Amino acid sequence: MSGAIFLDRDGTINIDKNYVYKIEDWEFLPNAIEGLRELSLKGYKLVIITNQSGIGRGYYTCHDMEKLHHHVISLLKKNSIAIAGIYYCPHEPSDNCRCRKPETELLKKAATELNINIEESYFIGDKTCDIKMGKDGGCKTIMVKTGKGGKDGEYNVLPDFIVSDLYEAAKLIVSSES
Repeated sequence: MSGAIFLDRDGTINIDKNYVYKIEDWEFLPNAIEGLRELSLKGYKLVIITNQSGIGRGYYTCHDMEKLHHHVISLLKKNSIAIAGIYYCPHEPSDNCRCRKPETELLKKAATELNINIEESYFIGDKTCDIKMGKDGGCKTIMVKTGKGGKDGEYNVLPDFIVSDLYEAAKLIVSSES
């Protein structure tokens, strides 16, 4: 059992354009591929956990989301980056489900399915729900200043680290193992 890097999607890996589900709307944030490659080459399992309420709102389907995720995985594979899994909540916030961040159900599910030690893991995100999920789930947490940059004010929670972007997060993680 080893640690992993749990990642938010929109605002952390890609530009958050509100309900990104079309391949043509996907756009990596600057330095995101470099950060993911650094972590992947160091042997970390990379796991994406994302809220996708656009499905519950009827803007797109699970099939649309899975099609986009397959495309993203293939783009990353071409850059020597392996994604161990993508987990998403398709519900609206008003559904009060247990799989929507900041609830920890998807984090625990990924840890069980992928044999991950959560205490040796990091959660990287741009919103306070990401940091709350990571903290409540037992991960070290890193807030990136991309996307919302923690300014959503939804939850009163402090990350363990704050960095400019995913590449800086990767450098921090890699340097901490030395």
